[in-house]
Amino acid sequence: MRKKLGITFALVSLMVLLAGCSSTNTPITSKSTGFWDEYFVYPLSWVITTFAEMMGNNYGLSIVVVTILIRLALLPLMIQQTRSSKAMQAIQPELQKLREKYSSKDANTQQKLQQETMQLFQSQGVNPLAGCLPLLIQMPILLGFYHAIMRTQEIKNHSFLWFDLGVHDPFYILPVVAGITTFLQQKIMMGGTDNPNPQMKMLLYIMPVMIVVFAINFPAALSLYWVIGNLFMIVQTYFITAPNKNKKKEIDRGAKK
Repeated sequence: MRKKLGITFALVSLMVLLAGCSSTNTPITSKSTGFWDEYFVYPLSWVITTFAEMMGNNYGLSIVVVTILIRLALLPLMIQQTRSSKAMQAIQPELQKLREKYSSKDANTQQKLQQETMQLFQSQGVNPLAGCLPLLIQMPILLGFYHAIMRTQEIKNHSFLWFDLGVHDPFYILPVVAGITTFLQQKIMMGGTDNPNPQMKMLLYIMPVMIVVFAINFPAALSLYWVIGNLFMIVQTYFITAPNKNKKKEIDRGAKK
């Protein structure tokens, strides 16, 4: 878990550093130079603008469509992440037994714990780092969206529904919805887990609060992207996990009989 968090933090920090090298006050154009601007910000700005022009200059609707297209492109990775997460939850009892068996903190015992933990992962086909890849792909997209919104005048100055895309939601509706949908998505992901570990329980409540705080301070367009992405994930997670829940119910019924 520590290695997973360490790798994630290091790569996310790298993306933030790359994004930080570009000023949000500098307009993004086809002539913009630099790795971040050329390969992340401008392509997103161009795609959003192109779809908006096809939809009567409706930039809000364009963001909705682009978000769905991005989620569809990431679908194979997200399915892998969901299945890996469920598999990790399923082996938590075995992991707990190993921790109890090798509870001593000396180096030899901890080495045996790591070896048997890896053997358990391999035997169950679980990759503890599988959940990192979708997150690492989504981070540059999220940062790229922010820069594309702030540095493309057409997007920044456009209104959609009750809010302006370039500033935060004045009624805080989107931040609250972003927090609620984040909670629901994680709750559905945890569904069917009899004894979720303390870290999962903590993230279930901390993540939505963090998202609300971020959404309050960021442009409404970014909150819109997050809400649509969450709704997509909720539907996706439901259809991926529902068959497993039905199988579990059938097994439980058979065991009772």
